[in-house]
This record gives sequence, C-alpha cells and structure tokens, in this order.
Amino acid sequence: MDVETIADHAAVKGVHLIGTGDFTHPLWLGEHKRKLKPAGKGIYKYKRTLFIITGEISTIYSKKGRTRRVHNLVFVPSLECAEAVSKMLGKIGTVSSDGRPIFGMDCETLAARLFDITPDIVIVPAHVWTPHFGVFGSESGFDSLEECYGKYADRIFAVETGLSSDPSMNWRWSYLDRLSLISNSDAHSPSKIGREANVFDKPFDYFELMDILKRKDAGRFLFTIEFYPEEGKYHWDGHRACKAALRPEDSKRVQNKCPKCGKPVTVGVLHRVEEMADRKEGFVLKKAPAFKKLIPLIEIISAALDIGTGTKGAKKEYDRLISNFGTEFDILLNITRKELDKVCGELVSEGIMNAREGKVKIAPGYDGEYGVISFLGKGIRKGF
Repeated sequence: MDVETIADHAAVKGVHLIGTGDFTHPLWLGEHKRKLKPAGKGIYKYKRTLFIITGEISTIYSKKGRTRRVHNLVFVPSLECAEAVSKMLGKIGTVSSDGRPIFGMDCETLAARLFDITPDIVIVPAHVWTPHFGVFGSESGFDSLEECYGKYADRIFAVETGLSSDPSMNWRWSYLDRLSLISNSDAHSPSKIGREANVFDKPFDYFELMDILKRKDAGRFLFTIEFYPEEGKYHWDGHRACKAALRPEDSKRVQNKCPKCGKPVTVGVLHRVEEMADRKEGFVLKKAPAFKKLIPLIEIISAALDIGTGTKGAKKEYDRLISNFGTEFDILLNITRKELDKVCGELVSEGIMNAREGKVKIAPGYDGEYGVISFLGKGIRKGF
C-alpha cells in the first residue's frame, strides 16, 4: 500500500479519486509530500490517479460509565494542514507507531482540536454501525451524534455506512436524514480498493466535494457502490468461537446469549439498526443518492473457474478482462451481457449479471466472520 501501488490499482478498478489514508503518520505523510502533485484545491495527483488527504483516528475513552471506542475519518484541505494535524496529535500521543493512531480523548475534544486548526477540516464517523468501533455500535457506541460529539455534532454532515450496512438500512432511522451516507472501501491491501465507492457526476475540488455532501446534492452525488451488507463481518449477531450466527429476532429470544455456551453474543449491525429504526424495512428516502450492490470481479472469476482468488489463473483472467474492457467498474456496472459473453464466458457473465440484479444467496457474516455468498449455485467463501 504505497502511493505507486494504490494509484495503479485505483486506475484498474476505475477509481478516479482515492483517500490517502493514515496521513497522521510522519513517514507516510512524507511520502505524500514527495510524490503527490497539486491538481486543484485540496486535490493531488500521482500519474492518472487523484488523491484527497484523509486519515482515520481511533478514540478510546470512558463516558457515562462505559468504555467508548470510536473511529473517525478526517479529511483535510491540504498537505500543509495534514502536517499541522499530525504535529498537534504528536504532542498528545504517538502518531509514528500506527497508521490509525489511538488517543484517550473523547470525540468532542478531538473535534475541538481539529477545528481549531481550520474549520475546513471535515470529520466523518467511520463505519458507524460496527459493534466495537462505530459511533452507533452495539458494544461501545452512542444513541446520537450529540452524545458523542457534543456541541460539534451539527458540524458533522456525513457518516460512513460501513461494509455491514447499506443506505436502505440507514434510511430506516429518520435521525440520519440530514446526513450524507458515504461508502468507502476501508482498504488494507490494494485488491480491496473499490469494494465500496461513491459516484459523482463530474470532477470537483475539496471544497466542492464537501459542499455536495453538506447539501446532500443528489443531482451531483449519484449513487454509492456497496458491498452486499450480509457479507460484512458483523451483519448478524453471533459468537464466532461456537460458530453461532443468529438473526436479531432469534438473538432476542435467548437474551443475546450464545445458544451453545451461554456467553454474550456480539450484537450485529442489523440488530442495532432495528433497535434505532423508526421506519419499516423497505422505506425509501426521497431525493437521496441511489446505491448499487456488486461483487468484486476477482471473486466472480474465482467462482466461475473454481480456483482461488490469489491464484495465477485468476489473476491472468482478471488481467485479460481488464485489457478488453478497461476497468473493473466498467465490467461490473456497464458492459452488456452480449459483450460480456463474447469475452468472458458464460459463467463469469452470469456471475456479473446476477450480482447486478441481486440474484444471490448469502449466509450472513457475524462476530468477525465474513458472510458466504452464492451466485452461481454454490457457496463462495468471501476472501475479504
């Protein structure tokens, strides 16, 4: 995950703008300063890939008698601003040992210190429903942004839905209506880039992007690309040690205890969403960006050819399809079935179309275990 590799993989995926991640780490920030060139207000470039300066900060602290763990995405308008943030945090704790630094301050204090540097910094609560590190998570979260961010809650205008939820789940809670719902890949390796993404109508600079999100401009923010949320590691309740996966209603019947050993289960995203929801399943929020669910191309190839995702055969076929069609997103979103059949073969074409049309079966993920998806008549263990 260096600048060169991120740029190359983003281009192959069809991602035009990508977050740098981890800008608070001095060595990684140095890489940015040496290799990224300005390409607009708050936007930088390496080869043909555009970058926006982003990082993730973990806060772990006690509030109202509970230990809170919240991950925060931080967007900054320049490398100079990134350096100021890194220096500020370096005076409080350690920023050189981990790309996602951990601090004992609460989120309201973090927001105050960041906004003191410049009000142009943007905080986006990360993967908001994740049990252990989401602002609304079942294990350590809050019931509102106000509880977490205090007087700065009204300066938060977007949240990240995370891999285990999609916009339709979030639309069920009217409290979130004012917020833009963004979807990011949370990539820890190059192959994971683009597993979730946001699609806009045309290029923009940093300030235009933030204005789009602040105004929830569905005319420019067209749709998000989503992981099937059931595949996420925390969609259902469960206890991984006992291989116990439970739907929310089943978990409630046994008082959120593992039916095999009696220990507490990890309450998943779907359960937590249903606790907070004030609308029925299936509600559609008007004038909100749409969303599309996809399965990564390498997973479809792997299933169709019955080989591992990391094999030379899968990589060779992936590269062949990219050379024919351009980018992975073009293949997954735009290329017609007729065109796919000519190049891909029937099974790969079927997998792509089934993913587009939602013709899949999934055994949901739980307690840190990814879900198992079937789209060609057989289960495929997701390799994320």
